[in-house]
Amino acid sequence: MIQFEKFTLGNGLRVIVHQDTTTPMVAVNLLYDVGARDENPAQTGFAHLFEHLMFGGSVNIPEYDTPLQMAGGENNAYTTNDITNYYVQLPRQNMETAFWLESDRLLSLAFSKKSLDVQRKVVCEEFKEHYINKPYGDAWKHLRELAYTRHPYRWMTIGKELKHIEDAQLEDVQRFFFKHYRPVNAILCVAGNVTMEEVKALSEKWFGGIEAGEPYRRGLEQEPRQEEDRTETIVRDVPLDALYKAWHIPGRMEQGYHESDLITEIMGNGYASRLYQTLVKEQQLFSSINCYHTGSLDAGLLVVEGKLIKGVSLETADAAVQSQIQLLLQNGITDVELEKAKNKIEAMIAFEDMSILSRANNLAFYELLGDAAMINDELGLYHAVTTASLLDTAKEIFRPGNENTLFYKAGQAAS
Repeated sequence: MIQFEKFTLGNGLRVIVHQDTTTPMVAVNLLYDVGARDENPAQTGFAHLFEHLMFGGSVNIPEYDTPLQMAGGENNAYTTNDITNYYVQLPRQNMETAFWLESDRLLSLAFSKKSLDVQRKVVCEEFKEHYINKPYGDAWKHLRELAYTRHPYRWMTIGKELKHIEDAQLEDVQRFFFKHYRPVNAILCVAGNVTMEEVKALSEKWFGGIEAGEPYRRGLEQEPRQEEDRTETIVRDVPLDALYKAWHIPGRMEQGYHESDLITEIMGNGYASRLYQTLVKEQQLFSSINCYHTGSLDAGLLVVEGKLIKGVSLETADAAVQSQIQLLLQNGITDVELEKAKNKIEAMIAFEDMSILSRANNLAFYELLGDAAMINDELGLYHAVTTASLLDTAKEIFRPGNENTLFYKAGQAAS
């Protein structure tokens, strides 16, 4: 059971305090309720670009990293389709440095052409390195566009196309900042050897005077129920054929999410999984295969992806995956399989909870979902899954019409 307290500042900033007196360190996590799904379809990649811009310095602090390193701290951030998260870990006696740095760039981020040019170049290089020049790098671009026709999950976190980042102007990013980076749209979690009184005082001192901003209200176009299977074939200069298959699954707070997660554990997470044992080890059709899901807040995707053994056709490999899915739908899973999957989830949660940084991150995330207290209910929701409820969810996921298949062929792409 993870204990915590929470309060809200007058400007709407939600603050969570988790005390752990066994550590000399403090984790400060600031989560903003904005991700790639909140972007203009004609200006994608802004959430990720902003993650970089936030490290470009503020009006008062030219370099974010230097004072933090002097205080013995380390930091990082990440962006998803749903959220943007910044985190700092530093010695307890220097924790005010984190409040100072985080509040200052929220209050007065340095918007300059120089900073934008530098970070835009960094993101453009990242786009090229990971999504254009890297083998199989564009697979998820095609898979998302195949699976989603309306919802903004149809583009990657880094953006729909490189040109959107290249064309980003200073006024565009300023507008994005003042719309989303406001106290009323943020959650601060402080974990470690701290007291409620200390965190309250520091929060008021450094964040209390920042203007609240307007609460962001989403009006996202939801993805209609998919009723016809979709298939796409692309040819790229890669060493091996690859198969990608995706099915729509419930969103993070919907019935069936935990069943979906357990399905991925049983079907394709690790060497003991069904897909690995049968299609890699026994039939030797794939050199590697995985099953996972996107964990999205809105309806996400359950994905099977694998690299084929040379000489095996994509059609043969696809039929083999389909056969394993049919076995699941016809026979369900055993109590032993379900128990093993639950044990793996429990071990993963326990391992995460060992880190104050993970606890701070997760408490902020669950508060975004509705209430930080949900962090203590999560394991129980997995334990409540039965073989029957898992099979019912599997039948809905793998129903006819809900399948998206990307054949990624090795060869010379047409110029």
